[in-house]
Amino acid sequence: MSLQVLWGLLAAHPAKLINVLALLFTCPGGLLLHSARRREAVVRQHLAVDDAVVDTFGQRVPRFYYVLGFSCLALALLLSWFSTWV
Repeated sequence: MSLQVLWGLLAAHPAKLINVLALLFTCPGGLLLHSARRREAVVRQHLAVDDAVVDTFGQRVPRFYYVLGFSCLALALLLSWFSTWV
């Protein structure tokens, strides 16, 4: 397939291209949220075994993952809504 044909397909359907971009933002956002949940489960399990105080790094990282993950999902939602107007 030549580059001109590929560019013609993308130019003919810009909403599909925007939705693909939204999907590319959704996947890392979902993975970040999943890894934050897993990290929290590990921390809770260690707290159940040890009665030690959780360090601040162990609390800040999941919070950062949540913020970044939800930001990626919000951006993907906005891009998807924008593609309906195109």
